[in-house]
Amino acid sequence: MPERLFTCTPSKLGAYADCPRRYRYAYVDRPAPQKGPPWAHNSLGASVHTALKNWYALSADRRRPEALPALLKGTWVREGYRDDEQERAAYQRALGWLEGYVATLDPGDDPLGVERVVAVKTAVLAFNGRADRIDSRPGPDGPELVIVDYKTGRTGLDADDARGSQALALYAYAAERTFRRPCRRVELHHLPTGTVAGHDHSEESLARQLSRAEDTARDIMAAERAVTDGADPDEAFPTVAGPRCGWCDYRRTCPVGAQTPGREPWSAIDRPAAPVAD
Repeated sequence: MPERLFTCTPSKLGAYADCPRRYRYAYVDRPAPQKGPPWAHNSLGASVHTALKNWYALSADRRRPEALPALLKGTWVREGYRDDEQERAAYQRALGWLEGYVATLDPGDDPLGVERVVAVKTAVLAFNGRADRIDSRPGPDGPELVIVDYKTGRTGLDADDARGSQALALYAYAAERTFRRPCRRVELHHLPTGTVAGHDHSEESLARQLSRAEDTARDIMAAERAVTDGADPDEAFPTVAGPRCGWCDYRRTCPVGAQTPGREPWSAIDRPAAPVAD
């Protein structure tokens, strides 16, 4: 009998790559352990992403800067902030990011997809993911697709970040097969700095990223089978200790993570280098 495909998203693969124990808490243990409180930087990122999604839902003649305050207010997520003052400051900061970013956009340009789900199956994976934006741009041999991912977190994004992003590569691989158009260009649009970090993949580099994703999937399935066969779940899904532990949703449940000082839910908002928020 053929082995079942591993159903996954970029976040599911990334959780295991970051820490197998965190993956276990999120996707294996049932009932799942209780998470910690919501993070303000995630609320901020989600608010900005949804505002941009709703920006493109407007007709072209209504895509004007003065529409942004209402769009952001209508999508604003309030969870995780220290107090009203910090939340108001974050709102104004986010509004400034959006105003600066839409000033670089042509209101008449409609992406091929906004918050578009793309999916693909391989011999190992049944992959699906939601791309922030998929553009169609002129290429030497006709229209080509570009994966655009918005970032509101840490600074310092560059071409290496775009090149090394497994999520972007998998989006490109899936989009190319979903739309039957070339998709090799991936971009990280960092709203706080107004910068774009891009990379042009080759067929070979996309294949390498896909192969790494399949290797991760095989490791996950092997660990899950081991637990089913009676192995100690803590050994099958070990903790990878490090600075990330302080930001982990399951820090209080994890014996190793609990030894790491936890971050306050709003800590990243006041830090110049915050964790990445998708």
